[in-house]
Amino acid sequence: SRRYSEKSALWRAWPALSSGTMACRAAVLAGPRAARRRSSFFVVPQRQCRFFSAGEEGRRIGPLAGVRVLDMTRVLAGPCCTQILGDFGAEVIKIERPGTGDDTRNFAPPYLPKDASGEASDMAAYFASQNRNKASLTLNYTKPEGQEVIRRLLKSSDIFVENFKAFTLDKYGLGYKDLKDEFPSLVYCSISGFGHTGPYSPRPGYDALVQAMGGYMSVTGEPEGEPMKVGVPVHDLFAGLHGVIGVLAALHHAKASGQGQHVDISMLDVSTAMLANQGANYLATGKVPERLGNQHPNIVPYQVMPAADGFFILAVGNDPTFIRFIEVCQKAAPKSGSEKLLEDSRFNAAAARVANRKHVTDTLNAITKQRPVDWWLQELEAAKIGCSKIQNLEEVFNDPHVKAREMVMEMPVRGIDQPAKLIGSAFKFGTTPVSYRRPPPSLGEHTEEVLSGVAGYSAAEIEDLRSKGVL
Repeated sequence: SRRYSEKSALWRAWPALSSGTMACRAAVLAGPRAARRRSSFFVVPQRQCRFFSAGEEGRRIGPLAGVRVLDMTRVLAGPCCTQILGDFGAEVIKIERPGTGDDTRNFAPPYLPKDASGEASDMAAYFASQNRNKASLTLNYTKPEGQEVIRRLLKSSDIFVENFKAFTLDKYGLGYKDLKDEFPSLVYCSISGFGHTGPYSPRPGYDALVQAMGGYMSVTGEPEGEPMKVGVPVHDLFAGLHGVIGVLAALHHAKASGQGQHVDISMLDVSTAMLANQGANYLATGKVPERLGNQHPNIVPYQVMPAADGFFILAVGNDPTFIRFIEVCQKAAPKSGSEKLLEDSRFNAAAARVANRKHVTDTLNAITKQRPVDWWLQELEAAKIGCSKIQNLEEVFNDPHVKAREMVMEMPVRGIDQPAKLIGSAFKFGTTPVSYRRPPPSLGEHTEEVLSGVAGYSAAEIEDLRSKGVL
C-alpha cells in the first residue's frame, strides 16, 4: 500500500543497494511488520532481477512486496503455491530437512545441464521447476530448538504454508491451534490430500491417487480402453493454485482486521470442485459419465479430427461456428454434399449433434481425412474457427506466441556454468509484474543468512544449533 515518489532517496539508491550483497530490502519495503524485521535476506545481483526505472516505482517490488512467507512444503502442491507467492514479490523462506532437503531434489534424472556440453549438474529439473524466489534453510523441526527457530521466524512472517499429512505438525507444537494465539494475524495454510476434517484426513495424498478417487480417470481415456490419468500432475497443481487463492483472500482479511486464520486445502476437495461440467452433468441427471476419448460430453464436434497426414483439434462451440465449419468442409470436399448437413436435423442444432454423436463424428471424419493438417489449420483460422495442431513440448517451447509471452526464462543457478532455462510465470500484471529474483537454491544455501538476518541469531548461537544437529 506504500507509494514512493520519483524523488525518493530510497528509490534513487535502489540500483546500488541491489547490485551488491547488503541486506537492504527490508529498509525499502516498509510494511505492517517492518518494525519487527531486522533485515531481508533477498539480496541478489542485478542480473538476476527485473529492474525498472525510478518513475515506475510500483513495478520494482511486485504486488506482494513486504510480505514474508515461511514455507514448510515439499514435492509439488505446496512448492507450487509458495513459488507463485514468491513470483508476486513475497519473501519466501523454505525450510528443508538437513542432509536430504525437499524430496524433489532426488526426483531425477533429468538434472539441469551444468554446461553447454550437456553434463548433468546436481540440481533436479523437477526441483528447479517449483523453487525459484526462495531462500533455503535447513532445519530439524522435530527438535525443540528447531521449533524455537520457526517461532522466531514467525514473528516477522505474514503467511505460513505446509503440506504434511493432516496433524503432522501438531506433534511438534507447530499446528495452527498451537500458533494462533501467539501469532493472531498469521495466515496458516495447510495443503493435504484430504484436509483436516473427515474420515480420510489422516491419509497421505498423491496426485495419481486423487485422479483415481476424484473420478478423473473414469472420464479420461478411450471408451473401450482402461481408465487413464492426465499426463501432468494436475491435482497437485490445482491444489497449489487454490492455496494461493485462499492465502490471498485470508491475507486481505488479516490486513483489514488483524485476524489471521487457517486455510485448509484438500486435494480431493479441489478435484471435486474442478469436475465442473462433468460433475454438474451427473448431479443434474444421475447418469455416470462415460469415457469419450478426446471428445467433449456437451459439444460436438469438439475433439481430435483425422486429416490426410495426421490429426488436429477442432473446437466448434456453437451453431454459427458449425455453419462456418460446414462452409470450409464444402471447400475441402466439394463432392461430399456437406452443405446438405445443415438441413439434416441430426446436424443443424447443438443438442442434436450431441445426441447423434457417433453419426456426426463419422460423417465429419470422412471429410476431414481428405485434406492435410496444414490446409485445415489455414482454412479454419481464416474462418475464425478454433483449431490447432497437436504439438509436442519441443514445439510448445519454440512456439512464437509462447516466446512472445515470455513463458521461457533463464536464471543463473549456483554451481551451473550457464543460465538454466525455466518455465516463466503465467501472471502478467500491468503495474506490478512478477520478478525473478532468486534462482532455485542449493540445499541450505541461506541458512546462516536467514538465521542471523531474519531470526536474529548470533554466530555463536548458530554454531551451537549446528553442533546439536538442528541445522
